Amino acid sequence: MTRSTRIPLNTLGIGFGLSGLAGTWTAAASALGAPPLAGEALWAVAALAWAATLIRYGLGVRSPRDLAADLRHPVLGPFAALAPATGSLLAAHLAAYAPAAGAALVWVMLAVAAAFGAWFVAALLTAPRQAATLHGGHLLPTVAASLIAAQSLAVIGQRGAAVALLGAGVLFWLLIGAVLLARFVTGPELPAPLLPTLAIFSAPPAVAGNAWWAIAGARPGAAHEVLAGLMVALLLPHLFLLRRYARLPFALGFWAFTFTTAASATYGVRLLTSAAAPVATAGAWALVAVATAVIGGIGARSLALLLPARRPHGEVAPLKAA
Repeated sequence: MTRSTRIPLNTLGIGFGLSGLAGTWTAAASALGAPPLAGEALWAVAALAWAATLIRYGLGVRSPRDLAADLRHPVLGPFAALAPATGSLLAAHLAAYAPAAGAALVWVMLAVAAAFGAWFVAALLTAPRQAATLHGGHLLPTVAASLIAAQSLAVIGQRGAAVALLGAGVLFWLLIGAVLLARFVTGPELPAPLLPTLAIFSAPPAVAGNAWWAIAGARPGAAHEVLAGLMVALLLPHLFLLRRYARLPFALGFWAFTFTTAASATYGVRLLTSAAAPVATAGAWALVAVATAVIGGIGARSLALLLPARRPHGEVAPLKAA
């Protein structure tokens, strides 16, 4: 019996993006009166996608050396952080229905994420990398993992631990974000398959904002004002990149756009609805619509790739050349 070929680790972005969209619709249900069933259906789809990609990846791992090689890959390795990050989001949602099981899974996912994040930082400190291999996904093992864990811990009532993880996420955002900005400015130019990871570079303010919302609640304050300003400042440049994105051949790497889109929409919905103004409500619904359209469109295009004639030849190969 022939073993399956390993899928690239960035495929884990499918479940991650769908979890983000599920969170957007869950926020819309409580803040805008959206049908709760929409969010619950998306959580179920996200869980299935997360499990399916993990199983499909596992079927292609022939030995521990295969896994080690993937984790050490200078371009694709950081995407391994999406496995526990998505699991953390799913576990926090499960806690609403099965508190003990959900809380236990949140801690398990935190342990996995912390182990990988610590190993990743140790590698950064001891094994210099070529600038050409650096991209927005390098924020995932530390920044995204910490901020999402902070949100999940707050959901299960662990406020002290959540604040600690939030602090760690902000610290690594400043440190690694500065390195990435220097890499983008000084070159070399990002190869086309990695351009979608620029969206990940813009994600931290929204992810931190959602984590702080879970920690401190809906109280307005300077923290939300600062994070909202940072979110807008980092999202606006993408308006000038839309033409470049539109010229890219579609590949599963486009899922890098999805969680930033969903997290920003979720935080935007929360901020706008706290203003309690009719125009703000309309704006919040517009954010939900945009996030759903973007992620739904990427999902539809991804399903089309299942057809043999549409399977891309450049999904992994260009990344290996980076």
